[in-house]
Formats: sequence, C-alpha cells, structure tokens
Amino acid sequence: MKEVIEEALGLMEKGEPCVLATVIHTKGSTPQKAGAKLLIRKDGSCAGTLGGGCVEGEIWSVAKQLLSTQGDPLYRKYDLNEAFTARDGLVCGGTMFFFIDPLASTGNFQSFATEIVRAYRGEMPAALATVVNSPTGRPKLGSKLLIREDGTVQGSFDNRKLELETIAIGKILAIHGGSRHFKTADDTEIFLEGFTSPPTLILIGGGHVNQAVSKLASLLGFRMYVIDDRVEFADKERFPEAETLVISDYSRGLENVSVNSNTYIVVATRGHRYDDLALAAAIRTQARYIGLLGSRRKTIEIYKNLLKEKVPPERLRGVYAPIGLNIGAITPEELAVSIMAEIIMVRNGGDGMSMKMNTANLDTLMKHEDPDQAL
Repeated sequence: MKEVIEEALGLMEKGEPCVLATVIHTKGSTPQKAGAKLLIRKDGSCAGTLGGGCVEGEIWSVAKQLLSTQGDPLYRKYDLNEAFTARDGLVCGGTMFFFIDPLASTGNFQSFATEIVRAYRGEMPAALATVVNSPTGRPKLGSKLLIREDGTVQGSFDNRKLELETIAIGKILAIHGGSRHFKTADDTEIFLEGFTSPPTLILIGGGHVNQAVSKLASLLGFRMYVIDDRVEFADKERFPEAETLVISDYSRGLENVSVNSNTYIVVATRGHRYDDLALAAAIRTQARYIGLLGSRRKTIEIYKNLLKEKVPPERLRGVYAPIGLNIGAITPEELAVSIMAEIIMVRNGGDGMSMKMNTANLDTLMKHEDPDQAL
C-alpha cells in the first residue's frame, strides 16, 4: 500500500491524472480485504491489486472511463456470485464494496499523500477519512479529513458532528494502523485508514533466541532495536537486521530509544537478575506488547521480586510471560516462531487458535453438495 500511495503522489506532483480504487468494505469470502488498492494511470498501467480477476478488470474499465471523462468519484458494489467468479475460477461468494477516486477531482489529496508518506517514514502517524457514499450529497462524495496522532486535523466534511465522530476513530487508527468503515443514520458512509511507520521491536538481550527473533521479525517488516550491556553481544555481526544497537545497563537501555503504542518488547537476557531490571524498565513504557522469555517458575520468581519492589500488579498482568504461543517450541528458531506468532496475534487482534475445520464442519460437508452449508 505504501508503494501505491508513493506512486500516486509522484504522478500528482508531475500533474499526471490517475484514479485510486480502494476496497472499503467486504462481506464473506473475497480475494482481498478492506484497504487493498489499485492505482490506474492515464495510459492504463496499474500499481497495486484488488485481487485480480473479473472484479479488478471491471474496476479498471470504470477507472479508464473516469480518466477520459474527468468524472466524479464512484461507489461500487460487486457480488461475487457463481456466475461472476466462474470466469476466473475463483471460489469466493462474498461481496466487495469499492470507492473509485479520480484524485485530481477530490481536493487536497496531494498534500494528504505527502503526509501519509511521511507517516510511513516514521514521522507523525495519521489517518485519512473519506466520504465514500453520500446519498444526500452532504458531505460531498470524496471529501477527505486527515487526522494526525496529536489530534490536529486537515480538511473538512462541513458537518461538525460527523467530523468529531470520525476524528475519535481516526486518532486510534493513526496509532495502531488498520482501517474502519462506518455508516451514519442517513446512510452516509465513511472509510478510514491509519498510516504509521513499521512496528518497532525492541530485543533486550543479545542471546541466541533474540538472534533468531531478529531474523524472523525482519522478514515480517519490523524495525529492530537491540539492547545489551555487553559490546560483543550488541553487535552488528550478531544482529545485521537491527536498525539501532544500544550498549547500556538493562535498567536504562530503553531511555535511548523511542517507545510508543506501536512498539513491542522481548525481554530475554542472560539471567533472572537482569530480567528483573529489564522488565521493570519495560513495564514503565507505553509499549503495546511486553514478553518475557522463561519458564513459569522463572516468571513467578521475577514477579515476586518486582512486587517486593512495589511494582503495581496491574502492570505485570499485561506482560506476556512465559512468552509465545504454545506450539511445543524447543530450538531458538522454533521459539522465534512462537514469539513472533504471539506478537502478530496481539498486533492484528487474533486469538491464536488453530483455523482447522472441526469434525462437525466436515460431517456437514459430506452430507451436502453446497459447501456454504458447512461453514
């Protein structure tokens, strides 16, 4: 998505027209979810994807027509029924809602896109709200509101009540990312997206497990910071993926990095005493996730020590300890998978459970030809 926004900004800076199509809402099984984007240039070439197939082809055709006629934004709904998806061999059956936006026609998108790109680069996080359906015409279809993390706003819906509701949602999305679609009493529909820099993972302790975590987290798009009190362990050769290496006492290392609600911390030092120091420092931050490597017995001992030091119990309740999902991990690499799976679960709001079909689903499928009845 970052690349699509950057490409749109580049085209607008050169004065070249383009259309941005976005999935704003879905129901049921669909090839893409809310937030997926396709940018269509004047010559018909594209960046991004809406999932391919006939739906993407239909959207492309509509966008080309808008480019030739300089038309207004459009709201479109596509039911992915059997007749529609059979042409592509897709097995979906859901419904997709799109907003097709000729960017030059909807005001300040260039300035909004500039801020979005900056947010991706680690500057002020922001959310963009767009009026994607307006049966009454007020607010105007395509109107946009940029909401920054600090609560400042650019743009207007000419409807203060709607703006206040949108700003409240936008401030949350600016911090955590993601998207949200909602409908008002008069059927006006708003689509919001949060834009922030990649999540930051702080690894406290330069041992083998955190080495494996660093490699995997890098593949998952996390920015990496490593803290250790030993020069030879906070080392670029051990952690080539790390953006920053901090050589510091564990009780003070976090003072050298920025920690916010898009930060995740893994405590895995070389012993209980150091874990005490690191965890005590970590729970004073606003990190979204704090995990402690070790057994239940070790966790209990560390908690006892921290409670003696008057650490509030509610702070400890938020710690993921022992760290990771229970997948029977043994090796550092397996532990890294367990740890990163838990972090992804927290970040994306999952439940960590297997998605395996249960026996009842399979029994139903065996009795019925229609697979939908087994869902």
